[in-house]
Amino acid sequence: MTTGQISDPFPVGEDAGDDGPDVRRRRAARALQAVAFDTIGAGYGEAFPAKDGQLECGRRVLAALEPGARVLDVGCGTGEPTLPQLTAGGLRVTAVDLSDVMLTLARQSRSTGPFPAEFHRIDLYDLATERADRVWGAPSLGPAGRGSFAAVTAFFSLILLPQDEIPTVLGRLRELLRPGGLLALGMVEADLDHVPLPFLGRELRISGYLREDLERVLVAAGFSVEECSGHPYAPASTTLPPEEQLFLCCRRVG
Repeated sequence: MTTGQISDPFPVGEDAGDDGPDVRRRRAARALQAVAFDTIGAGYGEAFPAKDGQLECGRRVLAALEPGARVLDVGCGTGEPTLPQLTAGGLRVTAVDLSDVMLTLARQSRSTGPFPAEFHRIDLYDLATERADRVWGAPSLGPAGRGSFAAVTAFFSLILLPQDEIPTVLGRLRELLRPGGLLALGMVEADLDHVPLPFLGRELRISGYLREDLERVLVAAGFSVEECSGHPYAPASTTLPPEEQLFLCCRRVG
């Protein structure tokens, strides 16, 4: 079991001082998402038990990195299966999420390895910005952390953003990666832009791309796409429709 601590978060519902109305509206929407995932909790893993594509991406990351390399797991959720897979493989994992409940579950995951995972509560939109330090108390995830990660994993976390925010976040993840660093990404293949959909008793706004469009977005954000595979997936919950999951292994260019 990991021994890392969850960072002391800035209250998402409060004003951070110099934020404009657009920022406050976005933060309020993200806070509602966090509440939804607090409610879903362990039910997420029960609805999506099969993780073959995600595990394969993890194996590629492990094969490419040296022991002790730093990996950022963006939107870690319950931690399964990426957190135990990467820590057992000898990597230093920093796991981030905006849901307190998900972070608590991730911290309880049966992870082994020489390096305990580190946990931070943060809005992924604030990664690589000064807000990571000022608002969330995580300077290593702000400008000071640029170029410090060998890999980033982001499995089905970017789908919670509007399409116009996804390139911005990809650019910020690129900033945190060292030159040639890896990005392992999981998305849903669908032409959706922040569309409200029922999800395990809650309503979430979901975005997706068709495969070719997603690859164009990644290239424009400064990544090369080394592999892209599709996996038809039928969730265990009968209330959720089948979906096509995309798993992409990418590399920072420049």
